[in-house]
Amino acid sequence: MAKLETRYEVGSVEELRQKGRIIATVKGMELGIFAVGDDYYAWRNLCPHGGAPVCEGVVCGTRLPSLVYEYKYGKDREILRCPWHGWEFDLLTGQHLVNDKVKLRGYGVVEEDGQLYVVV
Repeated sequence: MAKLETRYEVGSVEELRQKGRIIATVKGMELGIFAVGDDYYAWRNLCPHGGAPVCEGVVCGTRLPSLVYEYKYGKDREILRCPWHGWEFDLLTGQHLVNDKVKLRGYGVVEEDGQLYVVV
């Protein structure tokens, strides 16, 4: 038996662009909705490390692998840093930047006529 997917309205593209993120509650779960370029991502607002509201953290870039004494900055506006302990997650994949076994729980986002919907 196939699962039925349900869409939940979480805000508008305009609101997301103005605020930088939308925090919405869907089916009792708090989610953070982000735009990276022209794509939209929804992540559960719960850090797998300590239960922090991860989606309220700073959206930034990070240091990329580089030679000793060489510091390369990249992935600007693609990294979400947890506000409690600084764990960094890739906004495109939800993957923790260091531990490949740690990942944020994600949900699909659909844009229709300027409105954003999370698919659960």
